Amino acid sequence: MEHGIVARISGVTIWRWLNADAIRPWQYRSWIFPRDPLFAIKAGPILDLYQKKWEGLSLGPQDYVISTDEKTSIQARKRKAETLPPRPGCSMRVEHEYERKGSWAYLAAWDVHRAKIFGRCERKTGIKPFERLVAQVMSEEPYRSARRVFWIMDNGSSHRGQPSDKRLVQQWKTIVPVHTPVHASWLNQVEIYFSILQRKVLAPGDFGSLGELEKRIIKFQGYYEAVAKPFEWKFTREDLSKLLEKLDAHSHLKLAA
Repeated sequence: MEHGIVARISGVTIWRWLNADAIRPWQYRSWIFPRDPLFAIKAGPILDLYQKKWEGLSLGPQDYVISTDEKTSIQARKRKAETLPPRPGCSMRVEHEYERKGSWAYLAAWDVHRAKIFGRCERKTGIKPFERLVAQVMSEEPYRSARRVFWIMDNGSSHRGQPSDKRLVQQWKTIVPVHTPVHASWLNQVEIYFSILQRKVLAPGDFGSLGELEKRIIKFQGYYEAVAKPFEWKFTREDLSKLLEKLDAHSHLKLAA
């Protein structure tokens, strides 16, 4: 009406048009577009490792791939009223108010091809806590006597850049650090395990103490490892190329608009 396209129009008519075209402007999803100009170059080797390849060659029987990250600020919240279990026709009831009992940082390492999980709760993240996780993994067989152990990690402060890589390789000669591009946590398989942990253990959250929270996390870790299988990862270099082309097209559309 302001632009003179129509003399009058009702909100119902506009709603009907949008509905017919499956356009719902009241719905949205958060999105991070790749900003690293070397995104494909950095992501490609990670996708190759998931396919048991490195620099064009197949991994050997003494090569292992570890995906690692930290889940920060896991709070132990003690509800001010007892949580009521679910009953027929009635869902679980969790008191809204709670007392804070502290928080953990959970550091985990997932063996991509063996479905083995290592983890530890620390008061905070940092170089030393991360090095303790690495030692926890690398001091066990078969990693201790492996030919190569690829560690896939993001660019967090605990393991960022060449100084971190140098420290790892100096202490563990067989480690090959592999960093994801910035804003590419979806490439890191351990994030899948974190999402399972969140749904199965941490939500809705009712823990009387930090000790109880840690016990639940570590106990679930052992249970999950006993029943887990490697994640069925199907996203390849070819899929990445198609995705980046699609995102590039969206960027051009935005500039044209």
